[in-house]
This record gives sequence, C-alpha cells and structure tokens, in this order.
Amino acid sequence: MMNVTLSEAEKVIDAAKKKAESKGTKMDICVVDTGANLTAFARMDGAWLGSVDISIKKAKTAIFFNMDTAQLSPMVQPGSPLYHIEHSNQGLITFPGGVVLKNKAGEIVGAIGVSGSTVEDDHEVAEAGAKAL
Repeated sequence: MMNVTLSEAEKVIDAAKKKAESKGTKMDICVVDTGANLTAFARMDGAWLGSVDISIKKAKTAIFFNMDTAQLSPMVQPGSPLYHIEHSNQGLITFPGGVVLKNKAGEIVGAIGVSGSTVEDDHEVAEAGAKAL
C-alpha cells in the first residue's frame, strides 16, 4: 500500500494554506497516511487552538472510512445507521473538512483534515489541498 510522502504532504498543506488565505481564513491543516499516522501539520498564524484536534480527527476519520467526512455526515444523523459513531476510535469528526488523498492512479494514500472556519470553508480548503496531488 502506498502512503503519502512528506514532500507530497507539504504540497497538499501549501495548496490548502493558499486557498485559506484567498478566503481570508486561518486554518489548522493535518495530513495523515493510510494508517492514520500524522505525516505533516500546519497551524496558520492566529488559527484557533481548538481546531488543532478537530483537523487531526477529520483527517483520521476520512482515512478510517476511506471517504470524505462530508459523505459521512448524512449517515450519522439521529435515526441513521451510524448515529453516535463519532464516539468510537477515541473520537471522530463526521462533518465536512476531512478529504481522502489519492495518487495519480486513484489509490488512497492518506487524508487531509482542515478546521478553523465554517464547515463549508473547511471542506473547500481541504479539497484544494487534495487537488495538489
């Protein structure tokens, strides 16, 4: 199984930072490999301290389920099949901002997690980072 490299993770973070700056937001940005191990992290100047943990958990959630956290959101609502799953795995974050990273062959190599603004901004910034691969 391939994993995102440090060099690739840094490109992902740089692209996400540029997108955050263009939106006037300050983000915490995390990249994990396929084993949910931290590969790279950036906390933009002035980004919320509370979003550090959220960004990490968004990345881990995306890689644990091999899907963007935005895709999980409908499945975790009250009455849905995965309701309360966020209490597993030492805490998951199931709202937008976690995006799987794929190599040119379409294989999942890791995930990016972004937090620090609205969930819409978080997801947009994470997608911009993911597109850098």
